[in-house]
Amino acid sequence: MKIVALSEAPHHATQITDWLWQAFGEGTSREFYDSIVRSSLNGADFPVTFVALDDDIPLGTVGFWRCDLISRQDLTPWVAALYVEESARGKGLSEALQQHVIDFARQRGHDKLWLWSTFGGYYERFGWQYQCEALEFPDVRVKVYARDL
Repeated sequence: MKIVALSEAPHHATQITDWLWQAFGEGTSREFYDSIVRSSLNGADFPVTFVALDDDIPLGTVGFWRCDLISRQDLTPWVAALYVEESARGKGLSEALQQHVIDFARQRGHDKLWLWSTFGGYYERFGWQYQCEALEFPDVRVKVYARDL
């Protein structure tokens, strides 16, 4: 298994878009997720989408975004859109994807990363520390986590 930037495997962009839309897209169009995934192929600093591959089979994805929470645009950068295919869950892939973004951010000179979740008790296992409650648009209460690099 290896983790690469989606720009190195752009033929998986449609699969990544479908995963994100199905996992996180309640009330949001598929086109919204497609625009995020496609913009990560442009080679800019943000967003960057990573994909975990077994040979050339995608197993999971994670993003490195400038902002993932409209109500907290003062915080940057973010681990975002972490998704692991059901058949690959329970094998440490979530942790590997998180670590990949942590290493990526550290190499680029960042000293802290952020993420948000609607639930607690998961990310703490990987060294994330709860910071505060915030709102995901338009009115979903979420937990904000940080990790020093």
